[in-house]
Amino acid sequence: MMESAKNLAVKMRLNGIYHSMDRRIDEAISKNLSHGEFLSLLLEDESIARKNLHAKSLTRKARFRSQCDLENWDQNRPRGLTKAKLKELATGSFIQRKESLIIVGPTGVGKTHLAIALGRILCQSEITVSFWSINLLLEQIHAEKVAGKYLAAIKRISKPDVMILDDFGLRNYTHDEAIALLEILEERYTKRIIIITSQIEPEGWKSLFEDSVISDSIVDRILGPSDKVTLKGESFRKNKNNLTPITI
Repeated sequence: MMESAKNLAVKMRLNGIYHSMDRRIDEAISKNLSHGEFLSLLLEDESIARKNLHAKSLTRKARFRSQCDLENWDQNRPRGLTKAKLKELATGSFIQRKESLIIVGPTGVGKTHLAIALGRILCQSEITVSFWSINLLLEQIHAEKVAGKYLAAIKRISKPDVMILDDFGLRNYTHDEAIALLEILEERYTKRIIIITSQIEPEGWKSLFEDSVISDSIVDRILGPSDKVTLKGESFRKNKNNLTPITI
């Protein structure tokens, strides 16, 4: 009977139930659980398994640069981020408030680490996330435009609930790049969240674009509404010989 039930679970793709069935039967016997309680536990196992599988899929699709987690965040090194603020960010409260998140600070202090760690937490909550180096994003859009797929690319790229734009402001942007960025921000404005990492304070962003009108529009859509985290301290990339830190 047990083998038949397990085979049926596999056939119906109830993998959570399949993997927990033996354990739950032993638990039901030892604790004298009712049929309803036993069934409820099995269904809970299936729900958790499906949620974890979905979270893994979302994490893979996000294409994070690395597997950074908040568990690896060294809180012993002063970086201007309090434990209370870190805990608040981990709850995703800025998502609930529909605020973008701006992470600024010098190179090597953990901006990308923090952004990825938060993105991975959001994936665990079944929120769709995409991670982009801003330069690679603009190169991708240019390639799509050459291939005649520009509008479709803007729609597709703008779709995730949360979009992480890493290393914003390392260089000035062309007119076409500014237009593409503005159109992505327009697609997402008030509906989806952006997390941006930058070495430059928002006050200096407008100088990155040729057209002042487009510049105002881009900065306005990023900053409002938004929460800002400022990281401080020395670069984590300095090795024992104190070589020049590597830019992310």
